[in-house]
Parts: sequence; C-alpha cells; structure tokens
Amino acid sequence: MNETSSLQSAFLKKHRQHHHLVLFLRILGCILFLGLWEISTRLSWIDSFIFSSPSGILKTLAVMSGDGSLFLHTKVTLYETLVSFLLVIGISFLTATLLWIFPTVSEILEPWLVVLNSLPKSALAPLLIVWLGSGSRTIIVAGMSVAIFGSIISMYTAFRETDSEKIKLIHTLGGGKREALCYVIFPSSLPSVISILKVNIGLCLVGVIIGEFLAAREGLGYLIIYASQIFKLNYLIAALMVLCLIALILYTVIQKFEHQIKRSRS
Repeated sequence: MNETSSLQSAFLKKHRQHHHLVLFLRILGCILFLGLWEISTRLSWIDSFIFSSPSGILKTLAVMSGDGSLFLHTKVTLYETLVSFLLVIGISFLTATLLWIFPTVSEILEPWLVVLNSLPKSALAPLLIVWLGSGSRTIIVAGMSVAIFGSIISMYTAFRETDSEKIKLIHTLGGGKREALCYVIFPSSLPSVISILKVNIGLCLVGVIIGEFLAAREGLGYLIIYASQIFKLNYLIAALMVLCLIALILYTVIQKFEHQIKRSRS
C-alpha cells in the first residue's frame, strides 16, 4: 500500500513539474518574442509605423483605458461571443440528441448540414445584415453561423460512435433510448463534447469579429476596421492583442472545466 502511494506521489510530482516546465517555456517564448519585436523597432530593423512595437501598444492601451474605450469595446465583443457560444452549444446539443433519437431524420438532414457548414461564413454576413439589420442580434447570429453546423455534426458523430455493446446492454436490461442517452451516450461523449467546446469558443469569437467588421459601431472588430481606415496601426494591433488575450482566457476557462470533470470521474 505504501509502495503504491509512493509511486502515485512520484507520478503526481513529475506531472506537476512537467506542467510547470511547459508554462515556463510558454512565458519565456512570449517574453523573447516581445523583446525581439521591441529591439527590432528600436534598431529600425522593421518599420515601427507599420508593425508598431510592444511599448507603443502599451501606451495605446493606457490611453484607451483612460478614456474607457478599451473596456467598452472589449465588453461588447465578450458579451456577443459568450451569448453566441452558449446558444451554439445549447442548440447543437439538442439537435444532435434529436438526430440520434430519430436516425431517419439524421439521414435526411446530414447532407444539408455538411453543405451549410461548407459555406463561407463571411459571405453570409452581408445577408444577415439585410435580413436582421445592424446591431448585436446580427453579430450574435454571425458568430453562431461560423460554429453551429460543424458543432452539430461533430456532436452527433460523437454520440453515434459510442460503444454499441453498452447500448445493447441497456436495451437488454429493459432500458429505452432515454436510459441509453443518460447512462451511456452522454457520459461516453463527454470528452468529445469538451473538445468541441474548445473549438467553438474560438469559432464564435471569429464569427463575432466578422459581424463587427460589417455591422457594428462598438466592439473590437469595429475598432480594428476603424483603426485600419485611419492608419492608427497601434490601435489595430492593440485590439488584436486584446482579442488574443480574450481567446486565451476563454480557452483556459474551458480547460479548467475539463480538468474538473476528469478529477470528478477519476
């Protein structure tokens, strides 16, 4: 028993050390990249007007924080991304469940889902503006359009690839489709569903930015377009940096949720 406990402790220690090493190398890589970027602009290896610089971006962020525009644009984009993400997950989960319950319906709809998923979503954005007008509603729908069809297909595929022997066992014991869903399909598909969440949060953010490019007066997408039109490239790159930070935070939240699920199932 003591030997097993010692081996487990050693494994956990090694795992923590590996995690800390990966985190350290990520931070080191970021610092080296920013340092090289700053040095390149100061030594005129690259044009600071076109490529900006870390110090210039920090000054821009300080100015935007002072006048409140940074928080306004970030809040709008974050709100629209989270709403579109939650709607995508809810609709995808419900649709994939119905497709699993009714296989004939899935055979009919699957080609349509594949076709809709292959459409260039940037081409749909102008149509959404015509249909829905400009505003947050249009941008949220644009964010959903990028992720929803692929999410439905991926989630339904995860449900369908669940071990058929376990489903047969449920039916043998007198259970129906509801029991199969609750006790086999959903638990077995959880890792795949979490992977879909990781992909969807980024896709929804991309869709929201596409929508803000065309139909917004607020948000980081609007700020990027506005800054590019008046050649305030510090503002443009600062907005891109904030977008990267948002994507990293959202991904980290989902990753923490994944770790909690793994701990609860172990």
